[in-house]
Amino acid sequence: MAEAPAKISLATSKTSLKSSVLHYVEDNGRRYHALSAGKYFLPNDELELERLDLEHNLFLLTLDNKLCLSPKSEGAKRVLDVGTGTGIWAIDYADRYPDSEVIGVDLSPVAPVWVPNNCTFEVDDVEKEWVWSKPFEFIFSRMLGGSFADTQAFIKKSYDHLEPGGYLEMIDMALPVSSDDGTLTEDNFLHKMSVMTVEAAKNLGRPIHLAPHYKEMFEEAGFEDVTFKKFKWPSNIWPKDPKYKEMGRWNFANIDPGLEGLTLFLFTHGLKMSKEETLAYCAGARKEIRDVKIHAYWPL
Repeated sequence: MAEAPAKISLATSKTSLKSSVLHYVEDNGRRYHALSAGKYFLPNDELELERLDLEHNLFLLTLDNKLCLSPKSEGAKRVLDVGTGTGIWAIDYADRYPDSEVIGVDLSPVAPVWVPNNCTFEVDDVEKEWVWSKPFEFIFSRMLGGSFADTQAFIKKSYDHLEPGGYLEMIDMALPVSSDDGTLTEDNFLHKMSVMTVEAAKNLGRPIHLAPHYKEMFEEAGFEDVTFKKFKWPSNIWPKDPKYKEMGRWNFANIDPGLEGLTLFLFTHGLKMSKEETLAYCAGARKEIRDVKIHAYWPL
């Protein structure tokens, strides 16, 4: 598969990338996007980008090496990856299906320099008017809970930009963190922090708890034959089942070093906690993540 330098544009103006988009925001020692600053609560620094790439591999393990679950998982003609981040999903799809046209869009221009010829990246805010005039066959979004002020509006906008018979797939966490055997209680840091995450996102006007309602929201937007599936990511290697144990190994590597990035913006802005208070919660949660006697999991 031939590769070429990444074609990255500021979609809202269709001009070359504006320098203002690169003037990232520093907050509590982490780096965040500049375009529509404050809309997305996760950092875009190297530590977070490494976590996102690791998380992509966790998804591949979860989905048995599939990139998605939609019938368009193989070779859709025109694909939009919303919140593409490092671009790893879009690049993987473009590599696997060279006849597909894949567009990744994000608030941050953090995609790699070299990409497949059939993959392009655009910097844009999808809560604003969409600039794509040609419809898509498949629109994909992953882990964007807490990114939208109006998730229903995003789903409807996606519906309106799909060709007849097209598909939208959304994958998100369904907080709070849980356990099926009572080893994680409401007094545990992990549970408390996940509940606080939901509260903080709600306070910021960007709900993060809507995944369990996606089926009804899709149907309200006009989608038919909506499929809803559930998954679990164990907190560590506590499961006996080999696949879940391996998923736990990867999720531990995903969450353990990422706790601060996952919570600092939300807790300090959405709950008005200090950085020190947030880090103390992270320390408590980290001990529980490492405890194989606590059979916690993140629901998806």
